[in-house]
Amino acid sequence: MTNNTIKRGGFSSSFGVLAATLGSAVGLGNIWKFPYLTGANGGAGFLLIYLLATLVIGLPVMIAEIAMGRAAKANPITALQQLCPKKGMPWWLVGAAGMAAAFLILSFYSEVVAWVFAYVFKAIGGSILSSDRHVTEGAFATLIADPMQSLLWQWGVLAFIGGILLMGVTKGIEGIAKKLMPILFLLLLLLCAVSLSLNKASDGLAFLFRPDFSKITAGVILTAMGLAFFKLSLGMGTMMTYGSYFRDDQNIPQTTLRVMAADLCVSMLAGIAIFPAVFTFGFQPAAGPALVFITIPAVFSQIPGGQLLMIAFFVLASVAATGAMLSLMEVPVVILHERLGLSRVKATLTTIAFLMLLGSSCALTNSVLADFKLFGMNMFDLFDFVSSNVLLPLGGILLAVFVGWVWGADKFNQALSNQGKLSNQATTRVVFFLLRYVSPVLILLVMLKGLNLL
Repeated sequence: MTNNTIKRGGFSSSFGVLAATLGSAVGLGNIWKFPYLTGANGGAGFLLIYLLATLVIGLPVMIAEIAMGRAAKANPITALQQLCPKKGMPWWLVGAAGMAAAFLILSFYSEVVAWVFAYVFKAIGGSILSSDRHVTEGAFATLIADPMQSLLWQWGVLAFIGGILLMGVTKGIEGIAKKLMPILFLLLLLLCAVSLSLNKASDGLAFLFRPDFSKITAGVILTAMGLAFFKLSLGMGTMMTYGSYFRDDQNIPQTTLRVMAADLCVSMLAGIAIFPAVFTFGFQPAAGPALVFITIPAVFSQIPGGQLLMIAFFVLASVAATGAMLSLMEVPVVILHERLGLSRVKATLTTIAFLMLLGSSCALTNSVLADFKLFGMNMFDLFDFVSSNVLLPLGGILLAVFVGWVWGADKFNQALSNQGKLSNQATTRVVFFLLRYVSPVLILLVMLKGLNLL
């Protein structure tokens, strides 16, 4: 069944477009990974490289995905079929690979989000509010080692996200994003104000912003390039899917630039909120779960009103995670809806059921499946490796090649100019040049580094 027989939803306002697209780009990586990588890789020097990489890698691919989605008004598989001038070419496989990547990412990411949601309630109960690191470490270890808790929280998160998607594109995705994004910024500003009032706030700011160009190596440059690509939810069809909901009069280059700027702002504010507090109380910044689930509770326990601030932090993290999960889950939902002719309700329920089954292998990696490994990795790490190092960069390369060498400059220009209504030919030419000659090569380097081939 083609999408021509199905009435599609869409975003209803410019703010809704911005909020939903930003919600897709913002995720848990903004809360801990971006600030940590910035501080650990040269501060301001790393930031400069990241910004340049975003402009030549992330932004062009995002523009391309959104333009293709809006031009076809269809899911990623159908869009690539419709836009390919030579019918019968298997470009639709790129959309299918994006769907596979979305499933793999959701399988492990939903478990991390489950921990965040669990910690909202733990913060409310006060059970994790302790300056003793052994207490916070024990609380986290107990949570991830309990198979029943892990499964129930993961399934609860999947049901919650699915419930929003059941409301549709306008009332569900857009409506929730328009409410959550302002809340996210308000909570960040609150935490920043408190963090900047602490004794050693300057040390935390120096960690983030003091340039140390001696740390800039080839590896650091590749890390910045990889972050620029992965942070914006590219290569898996999410932006193409959201692009299919864009209004015909939406200025795509302008919107994507605003999303990039807002996403960077969220990341910087998260760093300002976290690291002054971490340094003030003598903790060392660390990446991943150790920072979010172990160090942060210990830090907030030493701040007046710490329990309320800790609740705010984990609510903030859950808000960031919700927007990212909505865009990820929408990819398989819209493909099942439009390609197989399932109603949106059935497509959503089918997606949730499959993710509960596949995701349980990740939820149980710290308990009953701790000793089960494939290719030397547990299921959580395997899904992460395959999606992050193979499917996403490969998808990004192929999408850039499709626009640059298959779809062509004329059609790309028509898409970005809103069929000639906007005067942005200079922007289009620059973006097209990057997609054709620069972005694929740089993404390939990121992919080779992820596969340890570089």
